Amino acid sequence: MGDTKTIRISPLDNVVVNVGGEFDGHKTAIRDIKEGEDIIKYGYPIGHATRDIKAGEHVHTDNVKTNLSGILEYKYESVAKGEQKADSEVCFDGFVREDGSVGIRNEIWIVNTVGCINKTSEALAREANKKFEGKTDGIFNFVHPFGCSQLGDDQKTTQAILKGLVNHPNAAGVLVLGLGCENNNIPVFKEVLGDYNPERVKFMSTQEYDDEVERGLELIGELVEYAQKFKREKCDISKLVVGLKCGGSDGFSGLTANPLVGQFSDLLIAHGGSTILTEVPEMFGAETLLMNRCRDEETFGKTVDLINNFKEYFMRHNQVVYENPSPGNKKGGITTLEDKSLGCVQKSGTSDVVDVIQIGEHVKKQGLNLLTGPGNDIVAVTNLTAAGCHLILFTTGRGTPVGAPVPTVKIASNSGLAERKPHWIDFNAGPMVDGEALASDLFSYVVEVASGKQTNNEKNGYREISIFKDGVVL
Repeated sequence: MGDTKTIRISPLDNVVVNVGGEFDGHKTAIRDIKEGEDIIKYGYPIGHATRDIKAGEHVHTDNVKTNLSGILEYKYESVAKGEQKADSEVCFDGFVREDGSVGIRNEIWIVNTVGCINKTSEALAREANKKFEGKTDGIFNFVHPFGCSQLGDDQKTTQAILKGLVNHPNAAGVLVLGLGCENNNIPVFKEVLGDYNPERVKFMSTQEYDDEVERGLELIGELVEYAQKFKREKCDISKLVVGLKCGGSDGFSGLTANPLVGQFSDLLIAHGGSTILTEVPEMFGAETLLMNRCRDEETFGKTVDLINNFKEYFMRHNQVVYENPSPGNKKGGITTLEDKSLGCVQKSGTSDVVDVIQIGEHVKKQGLNLLTGPGNDIVAVTNLTAAGCHLILFTTGRGTPVGAPVPTVKIASNSGLAERKPHWIDFNAGPMVDGEALASDLFSYVVEVASGKQTNNEKNGYREISIFKDGVVL
């Protein structure tokens, strides 16, 4: 990246971020910092010095420790701005479903009730794509190991996620594939699913048929015929729901890619659309910034519960609440969870928080929503998909090929990654280091993706799910 330079994010900071050189993305002290004194980045403490640090010295895990601990009490100090509206009208070419929802892909999805028929669903998807090639945007299955021998809330979480996938508008048709003897068998799952369109959703328990692949192809054929009714048409951008995610972060994620996604989020919301921020552990240490942006005290209360319930989840399993960031994050220059979280929440922009949703729930309120769930990449993109996101903006500083069932736009935080991994990266936020404005470019790119442009995860066939687990397996 050329000669080393530094970036001071806030005038309150006592560290800068290095650009280039041996400590690219890492922090350096800009003045002497005493033992016990807070390290300030983004204008907020990201931990405290564990020893005296000299001006110009590398500031990282060997001399910094988190300030965070345990369950906290919060007070609502609102900075909510109210509804912000854009002047212009923006449209994309989508698929209007019979229930009024809008999809950005016209696909057939095979949703497994249980892991026992994973290979059957793979065989069905493979044969169906050969038989019905070109008649839809593709036929896809999503394997997972659950749906049987789970108890209580653990099974309910699996069912909620599968319900969210079945109801996703990117799927013109869905085959719910079961075995027959599992806890989450099709009659039980139908009760969870509730009302459905029998033309759009078909069911098959494989134990009931001599040749399950033959029968499955017959049902998929009916779904393909139904899907062909839908053609792309102009849809207002307010119909779009976009997930906000980061993974494999580095020291530039909070300077480039994450703020860029935040700018996009504000633009989409101003046009009447919705975004969803998840990864609750990566809000720890920055949660008050989100709480104070809650539109009302009810939403504030939901956000407090969101944070504290996830802390209690850690504590139930005797785990350190603030055991983060990952080894890759640390290598990239992120020191403490506060450091990571303050960078992560940049993805939320400046818009008001309008609601908090649970796993498997679809968005009900237009604007910025918070979604419960962990930071694990595959679990998080699954939760975002199950919440109804049409596509996901996924920022990364170190790179990852992982993709959700929906288009997953990989945004590089640095130009080096974008140049090395063009088959992973869809959009480069690296030029923001030099002050380049990219929000309108990203907004235009997202409109193209919503209108049919394929992302790298789609081109490569990288689509997968992982279901959040918190319970007992028999």
